[in-house]
Amino acid sequence: MLSLLRPVFLALLAVPLAAFAASPQASTEHVQARLVSSQAVVAPGQRFTVALEQNIKPHWHTYWQNPGDSGQATSIDWAGAQAGPLQWPTPAIQAIGPIVNYGYEGRAALLVDLTVPADAKPGGRFKPTAEVKWLVCKDVCIPEQVSLGLDLPVVGSAAEAKAGADAAQIEEWRGAIPKPAPFAVTLKPVAQGVRLGGPTAGVTKAYFFADTWGAVAHSAPQALKADGAGWALELPAGDEPLAAGKPLSGVIVLTTAAGEQAWNVSAPMPEGAGKGPGPADLNAPAADAAAPTPAPESDLGLLPALALALVGGLILNLMPCVFPVLSIKALALVNKGNHKVEGLAYTAGVLASFAVLAAVLIALRAGGQQVGWGFQFHSPVFVLVVAYLLFLVGLSLSGFFEVGGSITGIGSGLAARDGLAGSFFTGVLAAVVATPCTAPFMGAALAFALSQPAAVMLAVFLALGLGLALPFLILAFWPAAQRWLPRPGAWMDKFKQALAFPMYAAVVWLLWVLAQQAGPDGVALALGGLVLMTFGLWWRNASGASLLGTAAAVVSVVLALGAAAWIKPATAEAHAVAGESAIEPYSAERLADLRAQNKPVFVNLTAAWCISCLVNERVALSRPEVTEAFAKAGVVYLKGDWTREDPRITAVLKANGRSGVPLYLFYAPGATEAQVLPQILTPGLLVEAVSATPRSSS
Repeated sequence: MLSLLRPVFLALLAVPLAAFAASPQASTEHVQARLVSSQAVVAPGQRFTVALEQNIKPHWHTYWQNPGDSGQATSIDWAGAQAGPLQWPTPAIQAIGPIVNYGYEGRAALLVDLTVPADAKPGGRFKPTAEVKWLVCKDVCIPEQVSLGLDLPVVGSAAEAKAGADAAQIEEWRGAIPKPAPFAVTLKPVAQGVRLGGPTAGVTKAYFFADTWGAVAHSAPQALKADGAGWALELPAGDEPLAAGKPLSGVIVLTTAAGEQAWNVSAPMPEGAGKGPGPADLNAPAADAAAPTPAPESDLGLLPALALALVGGLILNLMPCVFPVLSIKALALVNKGNHKVEGLAYTAGVLASFAVLAAVLIALRAGGQQVGWGFQFHSPVFVLVVAYLLFLVGLSLSGFFEVGGSITGIGSGLAARDGLAGSFFTGVLAAVVATPCTAPFMGAALAFALSQPAAVMLAVFLALGLGLALPFLILAFWPAAQRWLPRPGAWMDKFKQALAFPMYAAVVWLLWVLAQQAGPDGVALALGGLVLMTFGLWWRNASGASLLGTAAAVVSVVLALGAAAWIKPATAEAHAVAGESAIEPYSAERLADLRAQNKPVFVNLTAAWCISCLVNERVALSRPEVTEAFAKAGVVYLKGDWTREDPRITAVLKANGRSGVPLYLFYAPGATEAQVLPQILTPGLLVEAVSATPRSSS
């Protein structure tokens, strides 16, 4: 009886299994995807073209094979068929502020050639499946994934195979795929990158899409110039310039009187190209790494370096390091006074601080020391003094004490004073607390400055300081802007008190940094010093600002500062990466060992006082999709801590043309060089970097 029912059960099971076969189309919230075949019937061993058609929701976009400054390229994992590489149509430029990406809006079709298995049975079915992943972005970016499949009948020979109804559509899409150029292109090194040239005459517009991330600067303008009877395009180098001899390839889009045409081009990178050195050789022995290494030469040039420093200083005003201090000047702006003079005093304070910082760097460099941006925050004593300073400023803004002409008005309270002294010392404080942050455009300028003579280095640092001071300086000298400020009134006292809380928040952050450097004992000393200063100021207030009370306040501040002498840096063992079981402390020896085992390695050089580093770790490195991608690819994560001075990490930074952290390096298995990732990370960028890495055997 069971033998009679068996065919019936099998037939019933076949119905739901067929129903769950992969469909050629699927939809997500933002993209409709469809597999389109050029063949309706196929033969064993036949090669034919399939298109992935994407219909993208208006105002959203997906990405090209090189997504640009951010993003993630669409990928397809095939099963059941041998697939060739994706064939990409020419992308569009997607500019979002200073970020430039490459991708597609509306409708896009990516082509791929599939080969039917040679052992496919005539009369059977060819059922390849595809796992398709993409990142779709608007104001936010959302990773999406669909499963697609084809179901095509198999015949005995190619003569019996039949083209599909969509064959003509696929040929139309094939016309959007750039063809190999019928002409040769040349590359020549220039000051900041390379010059790409070709013989085509009458070119009025040109743009080059590099198919490798970092080979050229995506957000930099590409200047078109005449070159004899042909054209030449200036391409500034990106964050990862190609080494000499390696090919620069991509798509060149040329506009002439006949219209616009896109071509695939490639040429070897000449000697001397690029803005800086290649990635550091992290396999050098630790003993050698401790020796001073000269900063790599930069061909950036003085004027471009000054311009980049000025822009970088402007952007520093937007960084969280500087917000607490700028809040002090926000209060001063609503008061009546000579804004022009105060603006000049504030600028003088900023420039004086940057000049002192440059002088210290010059002196240390002359003594053979390796130093970089934010070097003073390596010292727990310096961190503690800045914490005390901001705490006293906060107490003054809260009304706990008023700064007068006494000795307590010297030092920390100067930044909270009205008039020229207050403006000058606010500029000093702004410069001091700006140094833990690294803004875009600063890296190249600082790397150039640290490799130049003292006079050039000083000029670049002053340009950086001028950029930091420029917004307040413009506001001080622009009467129309001053009319936008609110009128003075009773609200100003509450506003003044509210401005104390950014000061207290900055103190909390600095104490956290101190905990990384000096451990619990250092934090206990710092908290004791804060209590001591508060007690001294309370005594001064309780005594009616008498001579004895004022002396007590001064003594309390001096004793609190004296406690800094007892702070001792925590040992490396106590400071080893804690609470991050999947992360190992960085060392050149460990990296060399992992590379010898042919394992993929991600290196993160960071510091507790580096705000940019902390933001990257929160919004990118700690994201679940990133940790999952690292685990899937078998990536070993090494973290180098520059919170306390480490000459070996300083040497690695110098060798990579960086003056400070962050620095992110990825070594694929068998790679001879590291991929240098941008200083601003996104989850998509990290996932893309490791997605092509096969999991290494343990």
